Amino acid sequence: MAIQQIRLFGDPVLRTMAEPVIDFDKELRRLVKDLTDTMLAAPGAGLAAPQIGVSLRVFTYNVDGEVGHLINPALDLSDETQDGDEGCLSIPNLAFPCTRALRALARGFNEYGDEVVIEGSEKLARCFQHETDHLDGVLFVDRLDRETRKAALRAIRQADWANGGAGAAGAGAAGAAGAPTIKLSPHPTFGQAR
Repeated sequence: MAIQQIRLFGDPVLRTMAEPVIDFDKELRRLVKDLTDTMLAAPGAGLAAPQIGVSLRVFTYNVDGEVGHLINPALDLSDETQDGDEGCLSIPNLAFPCTRALRALARGFNEYGDEVVIEGSEKLARCFQHETDHLDGVLFVDRLDRETRKAALRAIRQADWANGGAGAAGAGAAGAAGAPTIKLSPHPTFGQAR
């Protein structure tokens, strides 16, 4: 297994647009395996490459026993919507009601460069949208209505993992002479590689 560190809210990589995958090589297959192992160990319903510090358009998913991955995804979304609580491995132990499309048709590639089309509804559609957002530098809290977003940001600031409440405002801010602070996930892996 290759469990990787999960980056937390405030890390700049989570707000950066990921680059398209060009080379479908051994390194990409290692990334897919690392993402899958880390997602399953966390455990989570999905994990995008930026969440482990890799700015490439790759994500893995694990919904209702279906484990897979998608590279360079493009989504076609239904007009019909669903409401439900949503959480994120990069915002641990918090969930908030978030509206998403009820169905998603995901197009992309597998780790070998073969074209893939996956149709998902409900949880799988939510996962596809959540993970694709990560690849665009968007977090699910950005999708919340104004009042819920305010409550979510307040909860993030007060969370134990946010440096005892230092939270969103200073979580990823770089010091005048230093690199951004990188916070590790408190999930069962304790953010440690194994």
